[in-house]
Amino acid sequence: MNHPRPTHAPLTQFPVCDDCLQIGGMPLTRLAQRVGSTPFYAYDRQRIADRVALLRRHLPAEVHLHYAMKANPMPALVQLMAGLVDGFDVASGGELKVALDTPMPPHRISFAGPGKSDGELSRAIAAGVVVNMESAQETERIAALGGHLGVRPRVAVRVNPDFELKSSGMKMGGGPKQFGVDAELVPDLLDRIGVLGLDFQGFHIFSGSQNLKAGAIEEAHEKTLQLAMRLARHTPSPVRLLNIGGGFGVPYFPGEEPLGLAIVGQNLLRLLPELRKRLPEAQVVIELGRYLAAEAGIYVCRVLERKISRGQVFLVTDGGLHHHLAASGNFGQVIRKNYPVVVGNKVESGERETASVVGPLCTPLDVLADQMEMARAEPGDLVVVFQSGAYGLTASPTAFLGHPAPLEVLV
Repeated sequence: MNHPRPTHAPLTQFPVCDDCLQIGGMPLTRLAQRVGSTPFYAYDRQRIADRVALLRRHLPAEVHLHYAMKANPMPALVQLMAGLVDGFDVASGGELKVALDTPMPPHRISFAGPGKSDGELSRAIAAGVVVNMESAQETERIAALGGHLGVRPRVAVRVNPDFELKSSGMKMGGGPKQFGVDAELVPDLLDRIGVLGLDFQGFHIFSGSQNLKAGAIEEAHEKTLQLAMRLARHTPSPVRLLNIGGGFGVPYFPGEEPLGLAIVGQNLLRLLPELRKRLPEAQVVIELGRYLAAEAGIYVCRVLERKISRGQVFLVTDGGLHHHLAASGNFGQVIRKNYPVVVGNKVESGERETASVVGPLCTPLDVLADQMEMARAEPGDLVVVFQSGAYGLTASPTAFLGHPAPLEVLV
């Protein structure tokens, strides 16, 4: 018996007019003319603003929102975010430079990640950003660099918790990890921070990402706040910053549904009074990347050739895994599943077919959609991959096989 394939949750963030997707208030076909070539990424600034507004509506007003730039560090997009969110998190010297070029005050920028170079740390210390320390060795290096620069470094301890975010797409905490300081080792490190005279700000506790289950995020928030309150007994000064990470997921694959954000917000509202009582100076931060940017972006490529091989339709395009590794299924998927894909200039066309969308690379891994139902496409039509605003271009092997990189536009 043949069972129907599960379908994607409805995607309504981009309107359709005259069978054509509308991005940034204009038809996709006109946008492609404006960009001048395919493939390209397009990010809709209104969709980003709408997502921030949604978070403000459902999360407690006292919670600050930070943008994790690794999701999408396009400078124009980061400039836009600077006027919408309360802070940035960066993960490299390159991202730090982009962040410091915006109006965001340096003390609202944090720098996380293992293996920071002395050059990166020196620039961060000199700028006055908060360095999330990942190890005891890094703490000693920061103190030495601060002494050399004549600057008292602003620091927070990134904690590897003794729990993980259940049902998360990528586990960032719990068990042995290259990220952060194991929770049981943090008290001794806090003593050392006091001896070294560093400007202690607080904690960064991040346990996982890409989670669509509100119950799992509720549990992680409760455990995170409890852990922070336990560790605060050992701090050299009051906790002023408590970054509880993010982990809010977006639906990519068939059968997935959006996160119940209202449930998450109500749970935080319940938990925060005790935290305020125990850590009255702590500013609670939720750090989000994917949740802010992913659904506001699309990847667009053009059909070059319509090919039939033993009864199967292949739409050969000028895009592929070298531009969008995640959509090809080669960025962490165990079993390949399709991102939402449509023919952008024939979104609701009456003539439908099952087709595979492939790129120009000489590898069978170069697949953007595998046997997916969509409008019948011809050479020149525009294929659109949704949910592409995060972990797209900069998470892809753009040098592979020497094809040109795509453009990015914010509209």
